[in-house]
Amino acid sequence: MPEKTRAVSAKGVEEYRPHITRAIPVPAVINCADNTGAKKLKVIQVVGYKGRLRRIPAAAVGDEIVVVVKVGTPEVRKQIFHAVVVRQKYPIRRLNGERISFEDNAAVLITPEGELKGTEVRGPVAMEAAEKWPRLANIAYMIV
Repeated sequence: MPEKTRAVSAKGVEEYRPHITRAIPVPAVINCADNTGAKKLKVIQVVGYKGRLRRIPAAAVGDEIVVVVKVGTPEVRKQIFHAVVVRQKYPIRRLNGERISFEDNAAVLITPEGELKGTEVRGPVAMEAAEKWPRLANIAYMIV
């Protein structure tokens, strides 16, 4: 049986993840934290979500989501993109017992292959998202 490898790829690393409460449901409008020209994003799908019948899919920090740009430059408005959630208002409980919450819900746009569309990330990025997405950790200004 092969051992678990932690291969660094653009698609994200999924080795072990402690439970994070999914706090961003499907119709939510969240902020865009990169310099692609988008300002507000509407969540339309959570990639890889497996839930219960009639339960609204929701995303947590580090999850890949599909979004529509609601507010932004004319080039990106009404376009569908993939994104990664980097902050959530609802507290995240870490393994050492501390809880961390941010003042907004935010995501950064990515390509379907997992590469970041922007060249910089505004504001802090949760450590859970940075561990799962190494390319995001490279350009993040602050990891909390």
